[in-house]
Amino acid sequence: MKIVVAISGASGVELGIKFINYLPEYVDAHLVVSSSAKVVEMLENKNTTLHERDDIAASVSSGSFGVDATAIIPCSMNTLAKVACGISDNLVTRVAAVAIKEQKKLLLAPRELPFSAIALENMQKLATLGVIVAPPIVGYYAQPSSIEDMERFIIGKWYDTLGIEHNLYKRWRG
Repeated sequence: MKIVVAISGASGVELGIKFINYLPEYVDAHLVVSSSAKVVEMLENKNTTLHERDDIAASVSSGSFGVDATAIIPCSMNTLAKVACGISDNLVTRVAAVAIKEQKKLLLAPRELPFSAIALENMQKLATLGVIVAPPIVGYYAQPSSIEDMERFIIGKWYDTLGIEHNLYKRWRG
């Protein structure tokens, strides 16, 4: 599986880093980092290719590169608005536009509280296009006992939506 993970400048950059770090070895990850998300040090010892935010000609900017899924974690409201309006002025928004155009899985993890009516309208518009809008929300039925447990649950749910196998949280047994 080939996945693009973009980290925008919203609060919650740590979730994007952990999303990459928990990926199984079989996943070919390509990372795009916005200028306001300084996370390059996490690339050590990980099967990840870093692409510069302003490199609009990067391999991941083309539909012919064959990406299976794209995730923007966290997704700032600025990035969300640009994606909803079809603006692809940097590599983060370009990979989102390519995912929509190619009808590939696109997961956005918006990080803002509370959501404005404008943000909700943008999310609704994207959801009707098949975009997975998945804010980092804890499922308390998983009985998290630490922040790490909560993060593992959230990342596991994102992996579920993207078809990535994992054992990050205990599944509901009924």
